[in-house]
Amino acid sequence: MDFSIKIGNPEKQRSACAVVGVFEARKLSPQAEAIDVLSKGYLSAIVRSGDMEGKLGSTLLLHNVPNVPSERVLLVGLGKEKDFQEKQYETAIRASIKRLNETGSADAVLYLTQLPLKKRDIAWRIEQAVLVSMASSYRFDQLKSKTDNGRNELRKLTLSVADRPEQTAGEKALVRGLAIASGISFTKDLGNLPGNICTPTYLAEQAVKLGKEYKLKVEVLNQPQLEKLGMGSFLAVAKGSRQPPKLIVMHHNGGDKKTKPIVLVGKGITFDTGGISIKPAAEMDEMKFDMCGAASVLGTMKAVAEMGLKLNVIGVIPTCENMPDGNATRPGDVVTSMSGQTIEILNTDAEGRLILCDALTYVERFEPAAVVDIATLTGACVIALGHVVSGLLSNQDALARELLDAGEESHDRAWHMPLYDDYQDQLKSNFADMANIGGRAGGAITAACFLSRFTKAYNWAHLDIAGTAWKSGGEKGATGRPVGLLTRFLINRAK
Repeated sequence: MDFSIKIGNPEKQRSACAVVGVFEARKLSPQAEAIDVLSKGYLSAIVRSGDMEGKLGSTLLLHNVPNVPSERVLLVGLGKEKDFQEKQYETAIRASIKRLNETGSADAVLYLTQLPLKKRDIAWRIEQAVLVSMASSYRFDQLKSKTDNGRNELRKLTLSVADRPEQTAGEKALVRGLAIASGISFTKDLGNLPGNICTPTYLAEQAVKLGKEYKLKVEVLNQPQLEKLGMGSFLAVAKGSRQPPKLIVMHHNGGDKKTKPIVLVGKGITFDTGGISIKPAAEMDEMKFDMCGAASVLGTMKAVAEMGLKLNVIGVIPTCENMPDGNATRPGDVVTSMSGQTIEILNTDAEGRLILCDALTYVERFEPAAVVDIATLTGACVIALGHVVSGLLSNQDALARELLDAGEESHDRAWHMPLYDDYQDQLKSNFADMANIGGRAGGAITAACFLSRFTKAYNWAHLDIAGTAWKSGGEKGATGRPVGLLTRFLINRAK
């Protein structure tokens, strides 16, 4: 879909379809009122008749509205005016794109971007309109033998602004939104691929391709190199798989050479059976999504590169499979991590922290300004927070606040959970420096406590995206989160 920014009013601009809003209680938005005046009350009559009551997300397509230059007018319900905030705005945009794709309109002008939102300027409204529109048009059908190529979907969307300053701000936001949307789509594609295609080697190949396309420095460490580094914890997870493990390291050198980098570390378990502590069969297919942390790092690096962000960013991805095999790690085995700390593996299905801890030790060499790891780490986080927000834990409150603010700005939110030392006692082991699980109580917190033992050299935050990285059921698929949060965090750091 092609996007553009344009100053104008709906009564003047010609297009295949003009999209305007209607609030509940059948109140026309200012842009709808302008069309109503031009059409001599045509919209008012439609609304009074009860055909459009303004219920949030409802739509009504009108043809040949008198005196209006656009071929069609799409009315979109905005809900109650006093409740019209970010969520309602996104719902209205989503409903618009869905209906436009159904109508066969080749192009449209979206006037919803002119609707005021508290504490949200035109740049935010434009950026979110792009992100929601791209997400609404996203399809993953490349593995189907037959695809619906005959669908006449929307090809061009003009986002309306009120004046020249808004146009200037909107054009910058458009560039940013398109880059972030590209990163999100890339993250979704990787997450949706099955484990027989998206292997550790495949992820490494995608990183190398990104490096060539965007001139990123990319290094892929293979098993002998991981062994030489002493990554015994990471390698313990990979032992049961025929797929060789990889450590992917990507550099975006957009800032001053003397400026310390931000490092993103993504969990890349391309398929997680649980290993010897094998998972139940039901819904195990969804364990192809256990590499969504890695996918979000790749998507974020893509977005950062497309934006040409003036910041040094390093993406690090430990990736392997977790499979049951005669050579697989057993419950009760003790391994030595790259840091030298020993770990008693009480549950092989708590494998994400085992690959992350060695990666977190590895990134010390970059002397980072901050490190953020992203992982589909614990079912306990899903129980605690559901599928709305990601879990956030950190060893520095200022870094946590940055990420929380970035989540609010991007509407890709997180929730700050405690990382008190009191929880560390649950990781005690009689046979090693620590156990890899701490029991059911506070499972998301004790998982982060485990990781915190490998992050004492720098400011660190952990995002548990187990509840937000994908959807189940009829809408099954990767969400692309938290690319929005991460890119906003990096944009703010670059400022």
